[in-house]
Amino acid sequence: MSENPRDEIGKTSDTELVKRLLLENYGYAPDLLYEIRGRYHKVYAWKPCALDVSGPDRNGVYFGRIESDGIRLSIEGSFLVGPKATKNVVELDDERARLYLAGESVEIEDKNLHGWVIVKWRSYYLGSAKAKEGRLINYVPKERRLKLEGSAKA
Repeated sequence: MSENPRDEIGKTSDTELVKRLLLENYGYAPDLLYEIRGRYHKVYAWKPCALDVSGPDRNGVYFGRIESDGIRLSIEGSFLVGPKATKNVVELDDERARLYLAGESVEIEDKNLHGWVIVKWRSYYLGSAKAKEGRLINYVPKERRLKLEGSAKA
């Protein structure tokens, strides 16, 4: 893999690039079509369908983003990849899951884990975070965060 996956955009098919990044980071890539759009390198995913329900060149659900150091999955992307992912999945207990969903960064036991991970609580996939120095740096969008009583970020 290149130092920066963004450098590979346009040099290979979007589907090939996204699948390779997913396999490298999570050990699994759903059999979908992928398209990288816009200056923020957003990834959209879909399955081909005979019924045309798309608008002009707008297929798919928002799946994640190509970052300078890998692929960051959306909440929906984590639901699609998480159940079959074989690596970089961090499971949270109830309290840390609540804090994470409220927008807080949370501590994890594995101090050696670095990079993009899928965050899981019980059988639910909560999105992705960046593991760094024993913490999960939160990427839950503000509009999707839980409102916890007494939380400064609520």
